[in-house]
Amino acid sequence: MSSNRLRIGRHSIAGQIYVMTTRCTGQARWFERPEAAEIVVDQFRKMDRSRCTLTLAWVVMPDHIHWMFELRSPSLAYVARRFKSSSALALNRLSRRQGKVWQPGFFDHALRTDEALLRHARYVVGNPIRAGMTDHIGEYKYAWCRWPL
Repeated sequence: MSSNRLRIGRHSIAGQIYVMTTRCTGQARWFERPEAAEIVVDQFRKMDRSRCTLTLAWVVMPDHIHWMFELRSPSLAYVARRFKSSSALALNRLSRRQGKVWQPGFFDHALRTDEALLRHARYVVGNPIRAGMTDHIGEYKYAWCRWPL
């Protein structure tokens, strides 16, 4: 689906909690390399330090990420664009290449209740279990949650 079609009906609300998912172009497994996964984790932290987001949970899978955050910036599209651009530049620098890292667009889901918040946080950090990469929440190095689950 085109990036423009993904934006139809999308509204950003500062203070709203979102889960954002984005995939690597061609399902490339960028994040099997620990140094590449660390770049993405560092970008989550930079977005928080710049006060665009308040990160609540994340997971870096081999070919995609899930990121739960409270939007502090006026625009979800701005956060996605800045995150993807900054991480792509750093990943390309690491790999001494040029080219696309992320697929166009992203998927987001706005959370509306506290119950949904914990359910989605479990989903995010439980991704490696469902993928057969680990047996327990907390064992996978590239997953983090603000709350004990």
